[in-house]
Amino acid sequence: MPFAETYATEDPVLQTARSLAHELGLPCVSPGAGSVLRLLAAAGNAKAVVEIGTGTGVSGVWLLRGMRPDGVLTTIDVEHEHQRIARRVFVEAGFAPSRTRIISGRALDVLPRLADGAYDLIFVDADTTEFAACTDAALRLLRPGGVLIVNGVHAGGRINDPAARDVDTLTIRETVKAIRESEDWIPAVISSGAGLLTAVKR
Repeated sequence: MPFAETYATEDPVLQTARSLAHELGLPCVSPGAGSVLRLLAAAGNAKAVVEIGTGTGVSGVWLLRGMRPDGVLTTIDVEHEHQRIARRVFVEAGFAPSRTRIISGRALDVLPRLADGAYDLIFVDADTTEFAACTDAALRLLRPGGVLIVNGVHAGGRINDPAARDVDTLTIRETVKAIRESEDWIPAVISSGAGLLTAVKR
């Protein structure tokens, strides 16, 4: 296991959320990737954060722990049952219900209703088919200097394999390339977990 993963430690709340995700067959951010989320939320003094893909609350807890004490995490997921678990996890982690805004629905239906330039950080942990739409929305939703983080850009280790031509890998390649070539973003890939494409809005 990479040192970055063993360096990041998780308390019983996160361990429980992770085991619940495992039981449900849900992928969630690794401890190393979670520690990067917390770091970037703290570095940006994030007050307003959007998470696309609530899961059982693993990434949400990491984000909340980096955010300002008065910050609010808006988290979106189609699975109401997963959000019910996440709501409980957030409370057990010591966060008041007012610290989270949990929205059930498809990200592509919810994002257009969110305010322009109002967010400090956006974390995309969605289906790869939605990456392009989510990153487009992030450009509108983030304030200048705001941070976009897209999870899963290693494509399960296939990102550098020219023979990998499956839809997911091709979609991820297109997203990574579009962000790199855009004048709107200052990007980098952080190799923790499943790979985090990070970019700051100019």
